[in-house]
Amino acid sequence: MMALANKLRLPLPEQALPGRNLGMAVPDRHYVNGNPIRGPFAEGLRQALFGMGCFWGAERLFWRREGVFTTAVGYAGGFTPNPSYEEVCSGRTGHTEAVLVVYDPAAVSFDALLTIFWEGHDPTQGMRQGNDVGTQYRSAIYLHEGMETVQDSRRLYQQALTTAGYGPITTEIAQAPPFYYAEPYHQQYLAKVPNGYCGLGGTGVRCSD
Repeated sequence: MMALANKLRLPLPEQALPGRNLGMAVPDRHYVNGNPIRGPFAEGLRQALFGMGCFWGAERLFWRREGVFTTAVGYAGGFTPNPSYEEVCSGRTGHTEAVLVVYDPAAVSFDALLTIFWEGHDPTQGMRQGNDVGTQYRSAIYLHEGMETVQDSRRLYQQALTTAGYGPITTEIAQAPPFYYAEPYHQQYLAKVPNGYCGLGGTGVRCSD
């Protein structure tokens, strides 16, 4: 029980694992669309990070959307530099599983991406998503710009959730922290393993974009 309790509580910075200086070596190209998954990206493209529980299914939701240039999975929002998956699973890094979404705002709006985010998971569950339990599965949006848009979107979706009988949104919303790429086998996992695990399940409450 103590181990589970530790996984439900974010560590203090001084309690976090030390990590390492060297980042993860990942493929240069997206397994599905062939675009680069590392920057620098072309001028005009924008970025956001979304945490929705297990990043395998979350990434697939975004790479399927027209106007999304590339996606990648990794870790964000914690303290440990360049963590491994096992370290993140321990609950001692502070990171959540995150999807990097690089998109063309002329082809897909940020509001449309927020609709994918809100409808694609249950943002009221705190440190879990369905049967996936721990700080690494918490809901989060990390962004370089558009804070007001996100707050407005959150407020409107909260109204819809409340009407449907759900509790308060627990999504962490903050300026984008460092993004640490996950191991190569995690990248575009459900394209490589189509019948692989996907623990995502939305509330069924619609969010207009």
